Amino acid sequence: VGMTFEGTKERIAANEKEFLLRTLNEMVPAEAYNNDIYNDKIVVHSKQLLGSEEGLTIFRARKNGRPVAAVMTAHAPDGYNGTIKLLVAVDLAGQIGGVRVLSHRETPGLGDGIEIERSPWIDQFYGYSLNAPDAQGWKVKKDGGVIDQFTGATITPRAVVKAVHKSLIFYFLNRSALFAPADSIREVQPPNRAGAK
Repeated sequence: VGMTFEGTKERIAANEKEFLLRTLNEMVPAEAYNNDIYNDKIVVHSKQLLGSEEGLTIFRARKNGRPVAAVMTAHAPDGYNGTIKLLVAVDLAGQIGGVRVLSHRETPGLGDGIEIERSPWIDQFYGYSLNAPDAQGWKVKKDGGVIDQFTGATITPRAVVKAVHKSLIFYFLNRSALFAPADSIREVQPPNRAGAK
């Protein structure tokens, strides 16, 4: 078993990197940046806004050295069957370029509608920003917001919406620090503020 693991470890890592790069390019088109987005990254800690005590990776897209977008790893800890791991791409102006699910344990045929391969539901975040919709709008329609849920499932979409909104708050509070040179920052902590709960 150990020999099999050692023999396939590099191939698994290469496949994971290829999947991640493909996902990053769905949210930030390859022509929009010319840096090595996979390696231009930082690790941040923010349980309050990014949903995890562990360090989460933020990938930075740049064009000729200038910031273009940040792709943040975020966790929705309150999914129906546990944590939903996400990537949230936000451009320099603060608009969402895309949201993708990295992993989840939601119910097949019901909660898995958050996957782009199963439903276009996740694409509705494109172009949204921290203030468009407003704070009340950043909820599923059943809760008085503007974001669709799917039939028969509210908990899963509600968890994703909340995590995406908190990611935007995190980005707004830390935008300049997120694009600092890679070696000058390892952790970003959001300040305490009423709107960031």
